[in-house]
Amino acid sequence: MIVVAGEALIDLVPQGPGALAVLKPTLGGGPYNTAVALGRLGSATAFCSRVSQDAFGEALLAGLRQADVDVLDVQRGPEPTTLAAATLDANGSATYSFYVDGTADRLFSMPCTLPAETEAVSFGTCSLVLEPGASAYEELMRTAAARGVFTALDPNIRAGLIPDADAYRARFRSWLPYVSLLKLSEEDALWLGGSPREWLAAGPSAVVITQGGDGLTAFTRDGTVYPVPGEKVDVVDTIGAGDTVNAALLHGLFARNALSPEGLDGLGRDGWTRLLRYAARAAAVTCSRAGAEPPYASELDAL
Repeated sequence: MIVVAGEALIDLVPQGPGALAVLKPTLGGGPYNTAVALGRLGSATAFCSRVSQDAFGEALLAGLRQADVDVLDVQRGPEPTTLAAATLDANGSATYSFYVDGTADRLFSMPCTLPAETEAVSFGTCSLVLEPGASAYEELMRTAAARGVFTALDPNIRAGLIPDADAYRARFRSWLPYVSLLKLSEEDALWLGGSPREWLAAGPSAVVITQGGDGLTAFTRDGTVYPVPGEKVDVVDTIGAGDTVNAALLHGLFARNALSPEGLDGLGRDGWTRLLRYAARAAAVTCSRAGAEPPYASELDAL
C-alpha cells in the first residue's frame, strides 16, 4: 500500500479570464490529487489526513472512495474545509489565494501507526507549512523513514502561506535525510535554493525536477542525469499536473518493485527513461482537462 499524507481542500477554479470570473468548486489539494491519481492508476492507496465534516469534506471523501482510495483512518473535525481560489494566466498556469484560518486539515495529529502493509508514504504542499499539522506530518515522515518505509516529498511551494522563507528553507533541508525520492518543479527549486547534487548528498536517493511542457529530469546519487521531453498537448490548465507526476512515479516504482533506495539505484537508463516518460504522459492528460483530473490506467500506455 502507498499512503499519501497531507491536505484535502476545495479548489475554486475560474471558468473564464479576469479576477472576477465565475469560480467552480473542485476537489483538490496536492496530496489529495496524488492519492486520487494513484487510485485511478491502480495502486493500492490510503489517505492520511484530517477532513472537515462539512459538505465539502463529504464530497472530498466521496472522491477518494470513487478512486478506490482507503479512507478508514482519515481524521474528521467540525472545522470548515480549506479553500484555494485559483487564477489562471494565459498559459493555463495557476496561482492561488488560500483561506486556511481555523480549517480542519491543519489540525491533523500524528497517527499511532501506519498500516502494516505500507511500502511508501508521500508528503507535500500546504500540510508541511500550516501548524500544528505540519509538525505532526514531519513526525510521521521521520517515523516512516525510521521504519525503513520509502518516503517521497514534493514541497510544492505556496510562498503566500510561508511567513518566514528562510526558516522554511532550513526546515526543508532538515527533512532531506528522511526522504527517499524528492520531486519538485523548476520554480520550487529556484525558490528553495541549492542544487540536485546538494540535495542528494543530504539523503534522497533520487531527485526529479519537472520543467512544465519541457519535460522532467531525474538526478541520481551516482551523478547520472536522465532527461525526458514533455508530451505535446493542448493545455486547458496545469492544476494537478505535478501531483499526477508524483502518483505516476510512485505507481511506476511500485510496479517495478523499486520502492527502495536499492530499487532506485537499479533502474538504470532504460528504467528511468520509461518511468519519466510515463509520468510525462500522465501529466499531459491532466493538463488537457480543467481542474485536477488525473488519468485512469486505461488512458495511458502500459509501463
